[in-house]
Amino acid sequence: MGKVADKRIPVTREVWEGLSDLKRPGETFANLLAEMIEHEKKRRLFLDMEKIEKEGNFVELSL
Repeated sequence: MGKVADKRIPVTREVWEGLSDLKRPGETFANLLAEMIEHEKKRRLFLDMEKIEKEGNFVELSL
């Protein structure tokens, strides 16, 4: 894991409990959040790809 930032992120009790429920035994919140970030990046990529596929104008390339 990278350098630890000395930052605090205020969250509601409900968000804290939700994160705590998702965290596996021995897992850090930093690891949980990193995993969630990676998952969200992939989700957004697939949504963008679907949008392009539905709305894009494609030209067939002859090989």
